[in-house]
Amino acid sequence: MASAHRTYKEECSFIERQDENSFLIKKGFVPNMKVEGVFYINDLLEKLMFDELKHFAGTQGIGGFLPGVKQIANVAALPGIVGKSVGLPDVHSGYGFAIGNMAAFDMSLPEAVVSPGGVGFDINCGVRLLRTNLDEKDVRPVKEQIAQSLFDHIPVGVGSKGVIPMGAKDLEEALTMGVDWSLREGYAWAEDKEHCEEYGRMLQADPAKVSARAKKRGLPQLGTLGAGNHYAEIQVVDEIYNMHTAKKMGVDRPGQVCIMIHSGSRGLGHQVATDALVAMEKAMKRDKIEVNDRQLACARINSAEGQDYLKGMAAAANYAWVNRSTMTFLTRQAFGKVFKSTPDDLDMHLIYDVSHNIAKIEEHMLDGIQKTLLVHRKGSTRAFPPHHPLIPVDYQLTGQPVLIGGTMGTCSYVLTGTEKGMRQTFGTTCHGAGRALSRSKSRRQLDYQDVLDNLKSKGISIRVASPKLVMEEAPESYKNVTDVVNTCHDAGISQKAIKLRPIAVIKG
Repeated sequence: MASAHRTYKEECSFIERQDENSFLIKKGFVPNMKVEGVFYINDLLEKLMFDELKHFAGTQGIGGFLPGVKQIANVAALPGIVGKSVGLPDVHSGYGFAIGNMAAFDMSLPEAVVSPGGVGFDINCGVRLLRTNLDEKDVRPVKEQIAQSLFDHIPVGVGSKGVIPMGAKDLEEALTMGVDWSLREGYAWAEDKEHCEEYGRMLQADPAKVSARAKKRGLPQLGTLGAGNHYAEIQVVDEIYNMHTAKKMGVDRPGQVCIMIHSGSRGLGHQVATDALVAMEKAMKRDKIEVNDRQLACARINSAEGQDYLKGMAAAANYAWVNRSTMTFLTRQAFGKVFKSTPDDLDMHLIYDVSHNIAKIEEHMLDGIQKTLLVHRKGSTRAFPPHHPLIPVDYQLTGQPVLIGGTMGTCSYVLTGTEKGMRQTFGTTCHGAGRALSRSKSRRQLDYQDVLDNLKSKGISIRVASPKLVMEEAPESYKNVTDVVNTCHDAGISQKAIKLRPIAVIKG
């Protein structure tokens, strides 16, 4: 890369503070930038971002590892990108795109590309939030029992297998139908579909574009939580910032119990991404597409490779919605069993389900003109404003609910989308805390028992399949989720509605 031998000071000359919450990355920071980059951070997150840049200034990274700022800029050099390459406050280094990076490509431009690195390996990794009519005082006495019941009902961990009977034909139908499959099979409620992004089904899905290997990996894993940062949490409403908005979601008081489920497309999605990257490397040679980082392998949207990926990605996204629906079914069963009641009587309705790793065709205004764009959101969340036609009727006056999962033992948030966010980030906001330490560094620096004791001191029960995950997912491994959320709120790209704190955590 042309910028490989610049000093940290020279690198910083291309970065300019725009306002209290954002910095601009000017063209020239890396070669061939088509648009500028922007990243949102507040004073507390600024040091982390610039320390990472300082660490890698004058290098090409280690083993393909680049700081988030450089990755945002490299994305700004991709063919057909419009607006800006956007880094949200939880941004950190990822494969190709940074995690927490949004980029939109104009579908009317023949050179516009789709890049699997802009979606991620865990396609449609996302979060859903269920409410209940229970209060903390109802759950506290049986907290250990309910945590164990959830752990028993939901298969967790790396090699976990689903409990839902699934044959090859069922999988094909689930890949095509998404939540509609769950509805048909009795694993979802009719209103669940209404409260899913994309109504839980991407219509362009084509299971024929999902390889046999991906299907083989996905078949036994449907209805499983997986490992990594995936979890099911029993949470309590801690603070309500906007009572009108909260009531629309069925949340009307502090102390109300909710359940958050965070998972994705498991091995199937990972294989879809891997297969596409191989095909796209060949397509890039054929079409003479040049990128600053080979991890940004991409193909023209209208090429066979581009279309195959989008159809396979949509199928993997549908799989993820079925996966989360299945775990919702199991969660409702677990609660019903402990409280000797029905999920209906416990008011276990779905507030919303959002995607964090997905590329979608959307209509947006660009310089006063309506454009059809392919919006890549990797480690970032769609946040559409009030009155947008693609959000449910119940949320038309409040804006789309945005679910921001905290880290193990820290608070989570519900935000809503804004008009300003629509203009500045194509209706996109943060997705979580964002890592501050690598997984290996977390294991080296943190002690298993210390982390468990810390959770216990906060009154949080934990069930975990793998002890090493306890260190990897400890709060110290992540940025402060409140700083991340406050940055987005202060920048006006989303608004705070509800704060939740965990009382029990189930992890892989």
